[in-house]
Amino acid sequence: MKARLSIRQRLFPQSLGRQLLVMLLLALAITQGLGLLLLTDERNRAVRAALGLEAAGRAANVALLLDNAPADLRPSILRAADSPLVRFGVGPDPETPHNSAEADVVLRQIRQILGEPEREVRADVHALSTAPVPLPEGLPAVMRPMHEAMMAGRTDPFELTLSIRLAAGDWLNVRTMFHRPALQISPQALLPLLLMAVAVALVAWWTARRVVGPMRVLAAGADRLGRGLDADPLPLTGPSEVRETTKAFNRMKDRLTRFVNERTHMLAALSHDLRSPLTAMRLRIEMLDETEDSIRLKALVDEMQAMVEATLEFARGVARAEPVAEVDLAALLGDLVGDVGGDRATLVPSRQLLATIRPQALNRALRNLIDNAVRYGGVAKVALTHEPGMAVITIADKGPGLPEDQLEAVFAPFVRLEGSRSRDTGGVGLGLAIARTIIQAQGGEVRLRNLAAGGLEAVVRLPVGDA
Repeated sequence: MKARLSIRQRLFPQSLGRQLLVMLLLALAITQGLGLLLLTDERNRAVRAALGLEAAGRAANVALLLDNAPADLRPSILRAADSPLVRFGVGPDPETPHNSAEADVVLRQIRQILGEPEREVRADVHALSTAPVPLPEGLPAVMRPMHEAMMAGRTDPFELTLSIRLAAGDWLNVRTMFHRPALQISPQALLPLLLMAVAVALVAWWTARRVVGPMRVLAAGADRLGRGLDADPLPLTGPSEVRETTKAFNRMKDRLTRFVNERTHMLAALSHDLRSPLTAMRLRIEMLDETEDSIRLKALVDEMQAMVEATLEFARGVARAEPVAEVDLAALLGDLVGDVGGDRATLVPSRQLLATIRPQALNRALRNLIDNAVRYGGVAKVALTHEPGMAVITIADKGPGLPEDQLEAVFAPFVRLEGSRSRDTGGVGLGLAIARTIIQAQGGEVRLRNLAAGGLEAVVRLPVGDA
């Protein structure tokens, strides 16, 4: 199923403009083909009717001549009436067994010429399943090329048989054969089809530009919004449905921006209100004599201060305030690894790879991931690779890894990689949550996986280039 779907995707255009063009051209081909079939059928019926009426007129006139001519002149009349395509004969029995529906027009024509509606006349039109009868030897040389030209390329021979009762009681039997005319397509007939195809292509191109252009702008705007890049409201262009969608997107962007700004202002006030009592508590503790209790209280205040700062940093969404810039990820990772120290972190050499990011925020996220690798795995091995449209950063350690059911849970706020609540061993449990918040705000993703050889690896994927 997947293989068939892949083949269909490769053969069928994926862009809306090309799909529209293909469907319009396909519809044009189908309608023109059906019209050509109907026209050909009508043409064949008209040709058969004309040939049948011509043979009917000749047969009726020959019957009138035979009725009024002496018996010794009959052979001369029959020889004179014969032609390569129409054969006349007189016999005691009719050679036409019955009348066929297609011969109704022929019967009416014969009776009208004879002027005797009661005279018995039979007419039958039927297709021949055998090859056409060869030309008679007596055909004049002048008529042979004309007949061969008429027969060239023609198929499906038909035979018309007529039997007319003569006044003497015997029957005039007439046989004529004709072929279905071949399909004739001239350049003049193809020119309108070509002009229609060009017109359809132009209409499809113009329609696609009106529809696809605004949709691409909308997709780029959605991508920029997902990466947290500031952007002006999108212009309202294209069909009404696309304009309505763009309006809804602009409204959503305004609501999100207003929500983030309101949250930022609220958190700024909350930060001030929380820091003030903590600062007052710290000052009062500093004024106390240094005892075991005062030292413990001071440690608790410090821990509370750290937790407040970390919580506010996570909730504020640190990736929102910093402007974006084009940064070489290889150089950024080199600086981070150098800060940690060569004995605890190493960087696999890689070429320059530019990405449009918020440098300080991403620096904080990657530092959290490297610090976690060093804290729980002893060392951090950092590598940078490039995939189509994406930069992939891996940070591997040599620790014990994590149970599979915890690989996603550790990204939740206040979830720690180890069970103790000591800040010396594990912080407050917001490092990975902050890292994911920053990376996702820049259009990327981060996940953890256990290595087959042992250890845990963080995989960061970031879009490369400006949105």
